[in-house]
Amino acid sequence: MLTYDLQKRDGPLYYALYRHIKEDVTAGVLKPGERLPSKRALAEHLGVSTVTVEAAYQMLIDEGYVRSRERSGYFVEAIGAVAQSAPPAREPLRLLPEEEPGTGPVDFPYSLWFRTLRQVIADQGRRLVDRSPNEGCAVLRNAIARYLLRYRGMYAQPEQIVVGSGSEQLYQTVARTLGSQRTYAVEWPSYGPIEAAYRGAGARVERLAIGPDGIDSGDLAATEADVLHVTPFHSWPSGVTAPAAKRYEYLKWAERPGRFIVEDDFDSEFFMPGKPLGSLYALDERGVVIYLNTFSRSLAPSMRMGYMILPPSLLEAYRQRVGMYSCTVPVLEQYALAAFIDQGHFERHLNRVRRRRRPD
Repeated sequence: MLTYDLQKRDGPLYYALYRHIKEDVTAGVLKPGERLPSKRALAEHLGVSTVTVEAAYQMLIDEGYVRSRERSGYFVEAIGAVAQSAPPAREPLRLLPEEEPGTGPVDFPYSLWFRTLRQVIADQGRRLVDRSPNEGCAVLRNAIARYLLRYRGMYAQPEQIVVGSGSEQLYQTVARTLGSQRTYAVEWPSYGPIEAAYRGAGARVERLAIGPDGIDSGDLAATEADVLHVTPFHSWPSGVTAPAAKRYEYLKWAERPGRFIVEDDFDSEFFMPGKPLGSLYALDERGVVIYLNTFSRSLAPSMRMGYMILPPSLLEAYRQRVGMYSCTVPVLEQYALAAFIDQGHFERHLNRVRRRRRPD
């Protein structure tokens, strides 16, 4: 009869019994073909319930250590014995210190956001558990298109807008859409994940020195790249904002067929004073600018939501190369953000923050 001490256990009784029997099977203590005690007999012997033994036996059957024969009982499977060593001593779990409450951005409109969430849950119901379209929910893509036209003077059809979980994920989407056969030029120095995304896709990357007004003109003229990734507003870590002349220089560079510009417009909503600078996308008349932006800066770092606008000429390439990937933003958050934008809360929040940060 099997005799085990189940009092010294890490977890439920049935799991402790399962582990004891499993160890005996793998060590060869229980031989292939050997019959195990019946559930009732083993339960009485160990002083546990038959439910405990049944659960342990079922786990052993599921994992292939034991087989059940109808009206015959339970038998050890032939798996081959392995050398057993003493299990390593387990240290107690070292729990991580939990985040302190109240460390989020002071500018975040908490009450408005959570009120919008409750409203969306009440109004949308079943829609919130449906699968998101791969490019993002239409309600959010429509809201972003209306916001861009109203607040930024940027015209984009909702079908051109792709929703993603922040900038880093969108960089990867750009790389998949354009392909790894291209050479990507990035500002130097620049935000590390930009270069990492392109190199991770297997593409060649060139670093172009950034000067006081943007990418050095000599570096730009000499590059062999056919994709230029720029952050015209507050490039990080330099803090450089490209003036209008430099922005037109970037667009001039992209006049050669096959070239594209990736405009990373992070932080642009907080331009001081007045409204944000005109984007490269708004100046582009040839359809060569891929526009990226994120709500992580304009709302909160935890808002892992961003979007990109693809030129019409790249929509088919996107659908073929990336369109099968699921959207990485939860549907509830997409609907909540759409309502937050459409009800005017987002623009009022931007205006309020900009007024608060405006120098005296």
